[in-house]
Amino acid sequence: MDWKQETDEEEATLDGATALDLLIDEEGDEAEEVPEQLPRLTLSSVKAKLFAPLEPAPKLALTPRTYQEDALAAWTENRGRGVVVLPTGAGKTVLAYMAVAATGVRPLVVVPTLELLKQWAEGFSKHLGLPAEAVGQVGGGRREIGPVTVITYDSAWRRPKDLQPFGLLIFDEVHHLPSGAYRRIAEATDAPFRLGLTATPERADFLHQDLDRLIGPVVFRRSPAELSRSRHIARFRQERIYVELTDEEQYQYQQCMAKFRWYMAQNRIWGQGFQQLVFRAASDPNAREALRCHQQARVVAMNAQQKSQQVLELLRRHGGDRVLVFCEYTSVVDSLSRQLLLPSVTYRTPAIERRLTLQRFRSGAYTKLVTGRVLNEGVDVPDANVAIIVSGSGTPREQIQRLGRVLRPKEEEAVLYEIVARGTVEERAARSRKVKNS
Repeated sequence: MDWKQETDEEEATLDGATALDLLIDEEGDEAEEVPEQLPRLTLSSVKAKLFAPLEPAPKLALTPRTYQEDALAAWTENRGRGVVVLPTGAGKTVLAYMAVAATGVRPLVVVPTLELLKQWAEGFSKHLGLPAEAVGQVGGGRREIGPVTVITYDSAWRRPKDLQPFGLLIFDEVHHLPSGAYRRIAEATDAPFRLGLTATPERADFLHQDLDRLIGPVVFRRSPAELSRSRHIARFRQERIYVELTDEEQYQYQQCMAKFRWYMAQNRIWGQGFQQLVFRAASDPNAREALRCHQQARVVAMNAQQKSQQVLELLRRHGGDRVLVFCEYTSVVDSLSRQLLLPSVTYRTPAIERRLTLQRFRSGAYTKLVTGRVLNEGVDVPDANVAIIVSGSGTPREQIQRLGRVLRPKEEEAVLYEIVARGTVEERAARSRKVKNS
């Protein structure tokens, strides 16, 4: 059978009942006795009729770690629904392969980027022994539906018919799901089994609370510190290094912050009022000017001249290590790349050049690499043991993502440096994003 062809039968909707209707009646009581073990449940006659089994049967070619087995057990106990929170580098994809092997139904994997689309597709063949022709891809101009299909978030919400033949939904970086139209993906399918994967489910807009309804609750969570203590990921330490603004930078910074603070005080906006300023900026030119001044002050702090000198000193200290240098702005990436003669990767780097740069970093031809947000998630970054944050946001998610780039299991200690301009808004941001070591 040609799995790449989409038949009318595959696109037809189920008449009269969904999988969940057959498992749970309207009063919420069990309509039939549900076995405790997930594999037995998925191979019931009801499931076999509604959601065709995955053929050929997947065979896991990996030995799971203890916490991955515990995570699968927790997900199974919640009847195959829920979110698993593990640090970047802790093997979340392995857990997904385990869930596919355990359920035995066709999986649909939803990913945020085209690079992850390819990585997941290759992983199913490599780690579950599935033939390449059984793994479909939808996104980036491709539309191939297979027994196993990997699809981007952008493609999935636009193509609800492509979501129907699957019994297991896997959402990589599931914190994206509650955003705007993306939530339609979970709402447009009757798939009874749903697994969300992320290092940080929490969102600033609190929409992560909707994941309970869309996917299921958080059923398992491990922090970087917990997995580090058990040696499943590298031991790590975080070190904050302060630099001073030059006299000119200090003047520019204070001028911008004075205008910002004057507007906030004049309009009695205190505490957590920054969001109010953003809303006001849509209609108030003075609010827009205050917002611009605050942003310009951040730029001055993040681009402090002494930071490049400090990066150079750290690179000399770690001359024999593999080092990733993270910056908030592409302009800073470009500046450091020129000043220190470092290879760089940003969102503007052509795909071919990006792949070649990462391959050279992986092979050891490059041991230092400077980048922006583009490597935070969605890219299989070669292993490193030192990360330097020249500038960043105040979100714990970004910190965990960047820390995760140096946490793959290794004997030596991983180190994350933060370079912070003293006496600026960067200090508060650094305190907000710090990852607990205990």
